[in-house]
Amino acid sequence: MKVADLYIRVSTDEQADGYSPSDQEERLRAYCAKNNISVREVVHEDHSAKSFKRPQWIRLLNVMKKRKGETQLVLFTKWDRFSRNIADAYMMIGKLAQLGIEPQSIEHPLDLTIPESHLMLAIYLATPQVENMRRGLNVFHGMRRAKKEGRWMGSAPVGYRNFTAPDGTKQIVPDPVHGEIIKWAFVEISKGLVNTEQVWKECRKRGLKCSKNNFWTAIRNPIYCGKVFVPQFKDEDACFVDGQHEALITEALFYDTQDVLNGRKKQSRTKIAVDRDLPLRGFLLCPKCGKQLSGSASKGRKEYYHYYHCNSACGIRYKAPLVNQKMVDELNGYASSFPVLELYREVLITVFNSKNRFNALEVEELKRKLEEVESSQRKARNLLLSGDIEPDDFREMKTEMAEKARLLEVRLTALASKKDDVGGLMSSALSNLSKMTEIVENGDVMRTRQLIGSIYPEKLTFDGIGFRTTRMNEVITLLQLIYRELKRKKNGTNQLISDLSHKVIPFGFEPKTLSLEG
Repeated sequence: MKVADLYIRVSTDEQADGYSPSDQEERLRAYCAKNNISVREVVHEDHSAKSFKRPQWIRLLNVMKKRKGETQLVLFTKWDRFSRNIADAYMMIGKLAQLGIEPQSIEHPLDLTIPESHLMLAIYLATPQVENMRRGLNVFHGMRRAKKEGRWMGSAPVGYRNFTAPDGTKQIVPDPVHGEIIKWAFVEISKGLVNTEQVWKECRKRGLKCSKNNFWTAIRNPIYCGKVFVPQFKDEDACFVDGQHEALITEALFYDTQDVLNGRKKQSRTKIAVDRDLPLRGFLLCPKCGKQLSGSASKGRKEYYHYYHCNSACGIRYKAPLVNQKMVDELNGYASSFPVLELYREVLITVFNSKNRFNALEVEELKRKLEEVESSQRKARNLLLSGDIEPDDFREMKTEMAEKARLLEVRLTALASKKDDVGGLMSSALSNLSKMTEIVENGDVMRTRQLIGSIYPEKLTFDGIGFRTTRMNEVITLLQLIYRELKRKKNGTNQLISDLSHKVIPFGFEPKTLSLEG
């Protein structure tokens, strides 16, 4: 009497098609009883037959190898229960033959010792593979068509959530909490003041549940600016289409962020960990050796004590609270020197409106570049028609120029949509100047670092008494100059600030650096 193992496989989507495990087992046992075959083991599998990497099949194969000769047959109802990959199926049939085991379908039995039977075996094995391929192709084309229509396929990206409309249409909508955090992340990264990892950490503190790798993928995804990417397929070029979902950010902000990530935008930032007790970490230089000061905490008997220190042998070490307070006093000195902020606002608006032409010049430059790209597209098309270039070369050139044109159009649209609300911007900026001390003392550490970084573009050297630096923000310098000149004005003198003397800023220590103490 032959001994057989019964192999029963069904995937979740096949149970509705009459492939239930109980039905398969009933028919296999009836076949064994009719043909005087003893059943050794019944194996149930719920994995796809696209490959033999199935847990129960691997276990069964290992048992058959250890107990070689105990089993002569592996029975299943149809050949598609055994495999849906013709190449893998022939390899597995060979492995079983080496163990002296014959795989057999009870509905389509074949005598594999007869050469002609292999023709039928090829048909039985190829048919389910063709069905799988056709099904997969149909799904692929359906998903591609949906992407071309601007629909997001699959689980919603971070910042969105899946939503089913009353008519049954599935779509993604902004998440009220995570969506705002993602918006904030794009804005912060586009500024280039802090590195991306720090933005991610701050997002985590705000409640965003996202790993670092997923965050990097998210900030590269154009889905957030309302675009859906359709990848290249055969003769169809890759492209972006307008999505049916609501955009979280503008295209201009998205591409500004990409410029920062790709290194095309100049950045002034410090890649360090942010500690609330060490807000100046990364901004300070050692007065002896010129290296960047680090920061750390030493554990005392009752609490931790924070210090800024140099890691070299020079031994420079300052108490963090002392240095932090010095910075607060420094900023407070700036704030107290701006008592006529409304006058500054009017002067700056007047100067801006009369002399600032950068926006118009940039628009003209973008239009010129766009015309050049369109001219290049026409030349490439003519070269293709005349047979001077190959279709593949033309397709590559067309894709590259289309991407350039799209980016230029995004820039133009962003500039055209900008409102010259200079008054509002100036009011906001000067308001921040007047509240610098409050921001440092009560604001979060990220905002404090942004404020310090904007005032001091270069590193600060602290010598235990005061700070010095090679350059300050030009706006701060000019505002201080205006105020000093206003204080010196006497009765009967010219009141036009534009006519005031532009004196050279006094310099401090050698090499010449701007003294912040004076």
